[in-house]
Amino acid sequence: MNLLALLSLFVFAESVCAQDTLKLTLQEAMSSVMRNNKEIALAKLDQESASARFGQTNAVFLPQVNLSYTAMTTNNPLNAFGFKLQQQSVSPADFNPELLNNPPATQNYMAKVEWNQPLLNLDMVYKRKAARQQMDVYYYKTERTKEYLAFEMQKAYAQLQLSHQAVSVLKDALITSNSVLKTTQNYFEQGYLQKSDVLLVQVQVASLDTKLAEATSNVRNASDYISLLMGVQGNNVYAVDPLDKVNEAQTSTTQVPDDRSDFKALSSGLEAQEILVNATRMSLLPKLNAFANYLINDKSITGFGSSSYLIGVQFSWNIFNGTASHYQTAEQKITYSRIEHQLSYQKEQSQLELNKALRQLQDAEVALHQHEISVSQAAEALRILQNRFEQGLGSTNEVLKSQSSLSEQKLLRSETVFKYNTTLAYLHFLTSTNENK
Repeated sequence: MNLLALLSLFVFAESVCAQDTLKLTLQEAMSSVMRNNKEIALAKLDQESASARFGQTNAVFLPQVNLSYTAMTTNNPLNAFGFKLQQQSVSPADFNPELLNNPPATQNYMAKVEWNQPLLNLDMVYKRKAARQQMDVYYYKTERTKEYLAFEMQKAYAQLQLSHQAVSVLKDALITSNSVLKTTQNYFEQGYLQKSDVLLVQVQVASLDTKLAEATSNVRNASDYISLLMGVQGNNVYAVDPLDKVNEAQTSTTQVPDDRSDFKALSSGLEAQEILVNATRMSLLPKLNAFANYLINDKSITGFGSSSYLIGVQFSWNIFNGTASHYQTAEQKITYSRIEHQLSYQKEQSQLELNKALRQLQDAEVALHQHEISVSQAAEALRILQNRFEQGLGSTNEVLKSQSSLSEQKLLRSETVFKYNTTLAYLHFLTSTNENK
């Protein structure tokens, strides 16, 4: 393929890609994540479920009312006589032994309203407190999910910046290589260079074409992941801000904060588990509840000839339940200990990650300074060698090596900026605090 055809194909590919390229800033991406991300939506649903479970515990204080209507028929002597008593329709004739022993089919239609009022159930009061604490657990889990996805978006955005930067570097290298190829072909036609020099440059151009295609695919892959994080449908390619070092003061924090959202979630879980242990202990104490019912009985389906009521207070005490409460408490204490160990281990692990990230940030800053110098030196070396080559004083191999060195140093610089920015974002993620509650 000659140079003109290659450039035509290059321009056509650019125009096709530009059709579905959208400008995207990091702030816009972050806002979209907070609004539309599926993981955040699922975390909020878990939070709403915890709130609904807490709402169910209102039954600890509120009455329960039940309405029923029952139709029955029987020739059972006891039940038949009982129906008549409930209907308040017993007459002297009903005490006839023959009728008592062999009653005919007797119907009863009963409307019943039942009312139950909890008065003193300490175990349920503590379970309500535990359910309230579980709401905090899921609240902090949702907050940590948001913090993680914010970090994930910063990393994905930086990855897309790096991919675009790689495309830019490879395009510049391709332009330089094509220029060298054109000069090499001219010198070959004039008899100043050998065929092997032309082939060497052609191999370099082909290699850059392959790398450019891979870099372009990486741009699309990174764009697809950003779309997933933002909850956006469609095959979009995003144009992002240039990849530059984040000019932000480094965190001075060398200790992981105790009020991080995930730590608070575990701490709330500990409190909830402790309350559940107390609830199980309280289940061994007496309970006091009130109840009442109102009944209407009649032998006719549309009749309401007899009414009665029943009101009472029940004092109950489960003195021994076969050691079930004892082992339930033991299990809950084990769960408490497990959460406690998990919290301690998670803090230790996070501190280890923080120490590592602080060192990585320092290393990246040093490496970035070195790469800046290397890029400047490689660019100057390429300029000198290109001038010598165009004057017939330099070799093709020297120019190609110099051009490869410049591209490599530019990519290394971009990768170091990417590493610096993502490490800084990770430090913020590790040291973020939640002060909303």
